[in-house]
Amino acid sequence: MCSGGCAKCLGITLIPLAVLCTLANILLFFPGGKVVSSNEHITEEVWYFGGILGSGVLMIFPALVFLGLKNNDCCGCCGNESCGKRFAMFTSIIFAAVGLLGAGYCFVVSAVALNRGPKCNNGNNWNYPFENGNYLSNNTIWALCSSPENVIPWNLTLFSLLLIMSGIQVVLCAIQVVNGLIGTICGDCTCCGCCGGNGAI
Repeated sequence: MCSGGCAKCLGITLIPLAVLCTLANILLFFPGGKVVSSNEHITEEVWYFGGILGSGVLMIFPALVFLGLKNNDCCGCCGNESCGKRFAMFTSIIFAAVGLLGAGYCFVVSAVALNRGPKCNNGNNWNYPFENGNYLSNNTIWALCSSPENVIPWNLTLFSLLLIMSGIQVVLCAIQVVNGLIGTICGDCTCCGCCGGNGAI
């Protein structure tokens, strides 16, 4: 597949992932699907906005750049028609790196949140009753959280989704880094073929 076409496929995939990550992060502000009485009762990692900023906003820019590569014209520069495409593919590497950083940030925040567990009321006060992810393999200790109701499966599901989706975003952006390098060195086949050959559209 031509480098521009490959980038477009990656962009199409990244946009819905960015939207889903944003929605997952927003839902985490409602522990157990309920509105809490104080913002202090929300798990700390939610406020790091891993899904909204990292895998959401920062991912939209690379996705839009990737989508535009396929339709980028081949006017070129200095009489070299492949120059325009090569520069566009080089630029996509920079945006892919931005996407890598954003998705990586979300991945780390989600992993930390899963290991730490949710903030909840243990009957006396609001704290983090779990340590080193011990609640993940032992659901009998879930009883330590008396409220909000269902906060543990709620956080576990949403942070797991963020972990998985941000991991996919990291892979897709890494693919575009490689794809961008190939496009920069060889050019896009819709312009001049790979490595200077006369490719077909």
